[in-house]
Amino acid sequence: MRPASKSPVRRLCIVAGTGLLLVLLATAGVNVWMTSRCRDRVHTETATVPAGSVALVLGTGKYIGNYLNGHFRIRMDAAAALYNAGKVKHLLLSGDNSRPDYDEPGDMRAALVERGVPFSAMTCDYAGFRTLDSIVRAREIFGVSECVIISDDFHLARALWLADRHGIRATACHGEIIPWKRSWKSRMREWLARVRAVGDDLLGTEPKFGGERLPLPVASGPAVQ
Repeated sequence: MRPASKSPVRRLCIVAGTGLLLVLLATAGVNVWMTSRCRDRVHTETATVPAGSVALVLGTGKYIGNYLNGHFRIRMDAAAALYNAGKVKHLLLSGDNSRPDYDEPGDMRAALVERGVPFSAMTCDYAGFRTLDSIVRAREIFGVSECVIISDDFHLARALWLADRHGIRATACHGEIIPWKRSWKSRMREWLARVRAVGDDLLGTEPKFGGERLPLPVASGPAVQ
């Protein structure tokens, strides 16, 4: 007697399950690869960051609802500490200003002035809608070839990978780490964002806006030793 063939529904389940497994393995592989290759360039203390001229501060919203965003606060604290310690001479503040009532770079600048950073030591990039945009525009618009990138701990691997892909020699620094129980949504989104970054690279995705070159008032000096 010939064995009964698999039903169409069962075959579909097998194909779907296999596809899902491959997607999960690919996602895990990209994440492990991207984080491991950049780990030795991520600093947790201001004192260990090599001195350079420029820090690229990646933006996030100042508020979540009616509360101050913890991610915003720790990025501003880290950026101010780096500048006030003499590790960098200029801060490029890159974030989203797509609406009149939402201004990440302006909020960052105001917060950093409160932390002792001179207004003249900062330049705002108002078209840093994504990390890709911030990195590419830092290179193409503002002439940054070397820098220290400041963001959250889980964000820096992707930022450094993008910097490598777009010709910026970078190291990175983060401040306080927000515990998993308060940041798990952001961390899970970052797993997918790393995969998307690889896809963008393969497709040659460009920033939303280009523009004329606006070199920073300081030369982009050594940021890695």
